[in-house]
Formats: sequence, structure tokens, C-alpha cells
Amino acid sequence: MFNLFKNDEKNQPADVKAARAAILKAVKQELQKAEGGEGRNIRGIDLFIAAPDSEKHVYEAAVYADEPGRFKNEVQKIADDYALDLPSTWTLETSHLAELPLEAIRIKGADAALFIRTRDNTIKKSATAFINVLSGEAEQKTYQIDSGGGKINIGRDKNVQTADGFFRLNQIAFPGEINNNINKYISRQHAHIEWNNDTGSFMLYADEGGVPPGNKIKVRAGASEVLNKLISTQIGHRLDEGDQVILGEGAVIVFTYKEPQKAKP
Repeated sequence: MFNLFKNDEKNQPADVKAARAAILKAVKQELQKAEGGEGRNIRGIDLFIAAPDSEKHVYEAAVYADEPGRFKNEVQKIADDYALDLPSTWTLETSHLAELPLEAIRIKGADAALFIRTRDNTIKKSATAFINVLSGEAEQKTYQIDSGGGKINIGRDKNVQTADGFFRLNQIAFPGEINNNINKYISRQHAHIEWNNDTGSFMLYADEGGVPPGNKIKVRAGASEVLNKLISTQIGHRLDEGDQVILGEGAVIVFTYKEPQKAKP
């Protein structure tokens, strides 16, 4: 498998111990940055691995995949050495992906990356925003979303049955039975938006149908026009004014805090 972040063969760990050492070294470097009690703001650590299938077993052994909790204990020892006072509820998640998320920190010497989830000490805020549908055909052209409204699901059709047998309600729904080719490339469980009290912002997350190899999600930032792909369900994108989101092959929605102007009578 071609790895966009692999510079040369030296990037590959020679064995299990080398892979484990590279990952723990990166964890140590990142945790060292949490000083003055900042460790208690760490909610969890996400470890992403994008190794070829032929080397997947190396990384699974490196993180003790068959011994739940052991690798987390190794990380906890590092935190204790620096008296970081991690909260008792902190989590460690490991995911195997085709490519590494843009927001994650690349680990030198391994096909892996880290993402530290933190809680900012900010005052809780509230907000109202709007989702405008530019391409594709949703049930509405404009949706109002509120910070107190809970999770806003996005997908094809309004009420859909998931793999576990339960039904999911898509508040932003693109009907699948209409004559619109764009809609058919939107997954039933494509994405969702939720409010983050810690950062005072709306966050966009990919759901199971919105990550590779399924139908994808791309975001072009409104201010910087930087293009970002959501390739993990764990790392969200902070929505800012003017962000455009492509769902599947051509459905486009735009995020804004500006209330749409009402048509004059």
C-alpha cells in the first residue's frame, strides 16, 4: 500500500520493539508539553496506524493488542513520571487507517500518528448557526442549528435502519428516491454536527459511511481555503464561518453564523 507520509524505508520500524519504542517516545514528547497541571485537561490519546497489511501485525504486537490495558499502563507510567495528574477517565484508542489524519502528530520512525484530546478551560457558550445546501437536494435549503439542540445527523433519507437494527434520524436529510444523482452518493450514516462546550464551537464529525473506503467528506475552510479530508470518526473538524463541506461526490453544504435574509413581501 502506498503511504503518503512514508519518506523512505528508514521510516519503517525494524521490529516490534522498535515500533513500540518510537510510539512511546512520541507519547513522552507530547506529554512533556503538559506542565503546570495541564495533564488533568487531557481527555484521551488517539493512536493512528497507517502501516501496510504486511506490517500490521508488527504494530498490533507493539501496542499489546491482545492484552487490553497494558499499553495504556505504559503510557500512564510516563505520565506519572512527570506528575501530570491525568484524569482517571482518560482513554487510549488505537485505529488502523489507510492514511494518517491531517490533524494528528506524525511519529518519527513509524507509520503512525498521535492525537491528544484535551479539555480547554473556557466558559461555556451558546450559539446559533445555519447550514445552507448549495448542491444536492435536501429536504430544506437552509437548516438552523443550535448549541443546545444535541447531535445533528446528516445522511441519505430521514429515517434509516442501521447495521445494529436500530433506526437513525437524519435531521439534515437528502432523499434517496428523488431523481438526483448527487444524493445517491451520500451515505445513510454520513456525518454529524455537535456543539463543543469546551471550545465554544460546532464540530463536524464523519460517521461510518463518511470515511474511506465509503463515501468521503472534504472541507474547504472559509477563511484560509485549506482543504481537509475527514478520514476518521474520532477527529472532528471545527466549523468556522464560510466552511464548505462536500459530502460524497458532489453534495455541498456551507456553514455560517449569518442568518439568511428573509424575502421581502
